[in-house]
Amino acid sequence: MALVSGHVQGVGYRWFVRGLAEAAGLAGRARNLGDGRVEVVLEGDDGAVADVLAALDGPRAPGAVTAVDSRDEPARGGSTFTTE
Repeated sequence: MALVSGHVQGVGYRWFVRGLAEAAGLAGRARNLGDGRVEVVLEGDDGAVADVLAALDGPRAPGAVTAVDSRDEPARGGSTFTTE
């Protein structure tokens, strides 16, 4: 799970993450939080998860990411990626 801070709401950030995750074959979700951050949950191949996490604040990311705080969590068994 990652919490992405900065100007990441209202700029297509969740759809950007969804595109990355789907291209990598990952399940999970991206959702806006009330405090202005975006929560990203990724499930799947460890290498693919690491690649997507690395891209969350990359040059293609919309908006202005100031921080990405991530931590490992147990898999939830998802099979698709959703945006909320």
